[in-house]
Amino acid sequence: MKNLITFLWKYYFFFLFLSLEVVAVLLIVKNNYYQRTIIINSTNDVTGAILKTSDGIIEYFHLKKANQILAEENVNFRKMLPQSFLKTDTATFFRDDTLYNQQYTYLTAKVISNTTNRINNFIKLNKGKNHGIEKHMAVLAPDGIVGQVIEVSDNYASVMSVLNSHTRISAKLKSSGQVGTLIWNGENYRLGKLVDIPTHVQIQINDSVFTSGYSYMFPEGQLIGTVSDYELESGQSFYQVDVVFSCDYNNLRWVYVVRNLMQKELNLLDEAEEIF
Repeated sequence: MKNLITFLWKYYFFFLFLSLEVVAVLLIVKNNYYQRTIIINSTNDVTGAILKTSDGIIEYFHLKKANQILAEENVNFRKMLPQSFLKTDTATFFRDDTLYNQQYTYLTAKVISNTTNRINNFIKLNKGKNHGIEKHMAVLAPDGIVGQVIEVSDNYASVMSVLNSHTRISAKLKSSGQVGTLIWNGENYRLGKLVDIPTHVQIQINDSVFTSGYSYMFPEGQLIGTVSDYELESGQSFYQVDVVFSCDYNNLRWVYVVRNLMQKELNLLDEAEEIF
């Protein structure tokens, strides 16, 4: 306490001067409109900057939760898309007063491991059997296709990425509807190849490439990418079409795992066909 009193007495004139300066500024601001306006605007700028920074920090820490909520909302939206339903012909029978039977359901999952720099790339998800995920389910991103589930544990799933030399996905060109097979040659992670497109087909640069629906896993009409180039090798009867992926596989966070509700029924038909 003695030291504090000594300090205040030592710098008595400085604190007196500072107090008088504050009083003078307050009097000027109070009695002069122009100066008052400048002070208020300056204070607003400083306060606004502080609040903006504070809001940005708070928003950053809530971003994870916001992304999860958005992913869940997108799942509900996808369930309502026409591609998620199987249209039935009512000319023969009418059942349960509905023209559509749901064929696909979606489950959100978070990517916890991912590679893009290998010949055979894989992705791990934070959900597994306990969450309803099974082998051979398709995996989608908000802006494209991701791959297919190949292994499942109780709480995790392993996905064979589109960026895998073993990937074979049935795909079609938007302009012509011609169906080919999408593969990846292990080089550029942003570029795939659409093969088995006949030479009589007119290829258009920037044409969209979608899933064909011929697969039991991927719903029809899921965007894969756009045509960037094509070539015809000597002596071949099919084009090789370069496709720029719509999805950036190096920036995956949240994905959708797709269940085909009709898959077991389709598998039974396949088994019956093998008998003949």
